[in-house]
Amino acid sequence: MTQDKKKIKCVVWDLDETLWHGVLLENDALSLRSNVAEIVKTLDSRGILQSIASKNDHECATNELSKFGLREYFLHPHINWNSKAANVASVARALNIGIDSVAFIDDQAFERDEVAFSHPEVLCIDAAHLDRILDMPEMNPRFITNDSRNRRRMYLQDARRSQVQEEFRGSEEEFLASLNMTLTIGPAQEEDLRRAEELTLRTNQLNTTGYTLSYDELDQVRQSDQHKLLIASLDDKYGSYGKIGLALIECPRDVWNVKLLLMSCRVMSRGVGMVMINHILQMAKERQVKLYADFVANNRNRMMYVTYKFAGFKEIEKRSDTIVFENDLTRIQPFPPYMQVTIL
Repeated sequence: MTQDKKKIKCVVWDLDETLWHGVLLENDALSLRSNVAEIVKTLDSRGILQSIASKNDHECATNELSKFGLREYFLHPHINWNSKAANVASVARALNIGIDSVAFIDDQAFERDEVAFSHPEVLCIDAAHLDRILDMPEMNPRFITNDSRNRRRMYLQDARRSQVQEEFRGSEEEFLASLNMTLTIGPAQEEDLRRAEELTLRTNQLNTTGYTLSYDELDQVRQSDQHKLLIASLDDKYGSYGKIGLALIECPRDVWNVKLLLMSCRVMSRGVGMVMINHILQMAKERQVKLYADFVANNRNRMMYVTYKFAGFKEIEKRSDTIVFENDLTRIQPFPPYMQVTIL
């Protein structure tokens, strides 16, 4: 197991002289830069989200994107007169991803420098080097899964859910019940391993240890009688969230240790993490084993620390940068009534 490697989750584009040749508000005759349509569609097919940070008139720019057949590829476009640094940060917040997983493309050195100064973690790319972008290691996931191919569609479904939630009149639990959610948890199968590797590489905020595991490492623990590798998927009436949770449990005879527990940020507010934890607690209780869990803190995963504490885990030891938790298995919560849970 290794610590996480940098991968780009979202590319934020400038428009004038970057996505297209010409300046929109100067009434230039606009034309797409060479290979831009191919680049946009290829990044999309790899599961890399895309957005816009452009100083322009929103309606005019959106119309041009539609004429070029590219409007649908850009989520949460920020087309306004705010600073590019502010807009790039706003895109990351809207997508609920870390700013360090964002790349920004602009033809102006001033704009790139401003973003780099405010957000040193952002990968800033000169539009003059667009021909290299598809070959960059950060833009090339090792595997392209069904979840990655459908990522933009799933984010659009999330936007629809958020809109409905804003308009919903009732309690949080009533809204969740209205989604008709089904969570499925079971042992990871060979066909799940590409997505499982992707989850370890992409998930940073809701990740207890930050470990990444390769396909081969995951396959090894999947077949080991000393480990359990669980994967979870979530569906509701708006569609599938895909495979959104992973747990790796080291389980010699009398003592189990949760080495890794992670959740996609898109299900942060759905209570999925607690459901997975309580499933693990129940399994450990039935087998009459002690249950421990590792936690490695970083500046983004405190939510998982809080989740463990809420689930009744208590700190018993600290080894270097690893906190060791123990759960006495006396507080196992039932699955929430607003979610149907299927255990395979």
